[in-house]
Amino acid sequence: MEFELLPLIGSPEELRSLNDAQLEQVAVEIREKLCEIVSDRPAHFASNLGVVELCLALHLTFDFSKDRLIWDTGHQIYPHKLITGRFHEFNTIRRKGGLMGYPHPGESDYDLFMTGHAGASVSTALGLRAGDDLVHPEEGRRSVAVIGDGALPSGVVFEAFNNAAELDKNFLVILNDNKMGICPRVGGLAKYLDHARVAPFYNGLKKDISWLLNKVPFVGEPTKEMLGGIKDAVRNFVHGGRLFEELGFRYIGPVDGHDLKSLREYLEMVKDVKGPVLLHVFTEKGRGFKFAEKDPVAFHTPAPFCRSDDDEEGVQFLKKPASRAYTDAVSDAIHAAMERDARVCVLTAAMCEGNKLQKIRADFPNRFFDVGICEGHAVAFAGGMAKAGMRPIVDIYSTFLQRSYDHIFQEVALQNLPVTFCLDRAGVVGADGPTHHGAYDNTYMRSFPNIVVMAPGDEQDVVPMLDLALSHPGPTSIRYPKTNVATVGRTSTQIELGRSEVYRWGEDGMFVAFGVQFIDCVKAAELLKAEGIDVGVINARFLRPLDTEVIFKAIESSGFVITVEESTLNGGFGSAVLEAANDAGLDTRNVRRVGLPDRFVDVAERAEQLAEVGLDIAGLAKTARALHQARAGVAVGHPS
Repeated sequence: MEFELLPLIGSPEELRSLNDAQLEQVAVEIREKLCEIVSDRPAHFASNLGVVELCLALHLTFDFSKDRLIWDTGHQIYPHKLITGRFHEFNTIRRKGGLMGYPHPGESDYDLFMTGHAGASVSTALGLRAGDDLVHPEEGRRSVAVIGDGALPSGVVFEAFNNAAELDKNFLVILNDNKMGICPRVGGLAKYLDHARVAPFYNGLKKDISWLLNKVPFVGEPTKEMLGGIKDAVRNFVHGGRLFEELGFRYIGPVDGHDLKSLREYLEMVKDVKGPVLLHVFTEKGRGFKFAEKDPVAFHTPAPFCRSDDDEEGVQFLKKPASRAYTDAVSDAIHAAMERDARVCVLTAAMCEGNKLQKIRADFPNRFFDVGICEGHAVAFAGGMAKAGMRPIVDIYSTFLQRSYDHIFQEVALQNLPVTFCLDRAGVVGADGPTHHGAYDNTYMRSFPNIVVMAPGDEQDVVPMLDLALSHPGPTSIRYPKTNVATVGRTSTQIELGRSEVYRWGEDGMFVAFGVQFIDCVKAAELLKAEGIDVGVINARFLRPLDTEVIFKAIESSGFVITVEESTLNGGFGSAVLEAANDAGLDTRNVRRVGLPDRFVDVAERAEQLAEVGLDIAGLAKTARALHQARAGVAVGHPS
């Protein structure tokens, strides 16, 4: 398709010169550009197709060069990027050095926060409004939060609603209701929104049903309670937004999120209303692409595909199905454990598909719990289940588990309860970038007493490690990355609590790997051996408790020791080794740490990110080679 209008839009201001037919053409071109991008690389797709008209209506109604706009979550930012001066860079999205797949203030002044997690939009938009009232009172800046129905149940959203009602700021929340998160939404709020979607339109700015209530005869004191009941019943019948009105918002809707003209009218109506307003907009995830409309879960972040000339034939995915990943290995291990032990259950936070738990959900529906985007609740809920005698597994991405930090402390570690945490996407995650890297769990999990912290060195470690976790009387944590499984050829060894595996001892130096970098350490050691440098490898397996016996031996007897972890070096595995060695009075001048540096790692392919921070085979070999050469220089009297 030839893009006629979209390349000409350098800023949202230029949208205002277009007529209705041209605006509809812009919407068509945005969807075509989204299809073009996804034909080339994995990218968030269905969610962006669903907000095209909403994005256009917002930028036509407000001036976000000074007004405030927060998208929650940020993966639905693509149409916004296309009309805020980034069309000509758009082909770089989710690639090294290119545009980020989430909002990025470094790219544009129209992006205010780098939002990759769900639920914070109402808080930050309210904070922007309160701050602007103090800093820029003369400018009358407006503030808008767009939040999806999947993010709505997050506890922080209701904390913000509560505060917004108290502050009574002029403030607009748009509820983008597409009946989906990544997967179909769940829970009581989902049922409530289903009711609201089919309720008649309600305008909270008008005297809603007073004309009807005035027709109810008042015949005496005993009828007062009945009249109150009738009022409540009629209000509930007339509109489905009473919950939001009770929270202090004026509710308007539901309205069609794909009727651009109507959307603009409603936004014009509410943009200067006093006090907090919630506009309920219903959209269709995958809108405008038939196959994404039919299966928005599969097309949330699809593999690259090409469209058939025959529209009925569907799409042809350009890549072969993904190889078996650590996510698959852990999911299979959980399924097997649930078959053996009726006490084992699994909890996830709106990530059934991402954590490959579909078969578990189908085979064990009574022991599978999807709590929605409510990670803190998931952990506290698991604590209650463990206290009742179950063996709950909390299966959540590392980056999202951060949201439950206090509950890991209070409801699990402090109580010493047997909850198993499976931390998917630990380490760098490629194109999702810094909002999604699982960089910090080594640091935050090891800080709590009672928690056993583990990481498999390869696929061979996964099943016995999970079995150990499920038999342990206290809390445990297992981290694993977003990559395909691999196995180091060796005789199978048992996994014992707090014991590492010595793969091979080296006279010149030792790699001590915590996690699947064990595999790359073995390959780096093979490269070095060909150069005459003898470097051994230890598969640490445990960060807490640390195998000090083996690691101290390496520090005391090897020329150098390199600790390796795919997590931040601040407070991580290498720090734990240095702390323990210092407490034991060891000389640690021969210890070097390799891991993620004290900065956010930008968007790139996972392999590029690992190479950038020295965690690939070549980088590990380079570090070992430099340490060996430095020691050789000292040995012959040269400066190190």
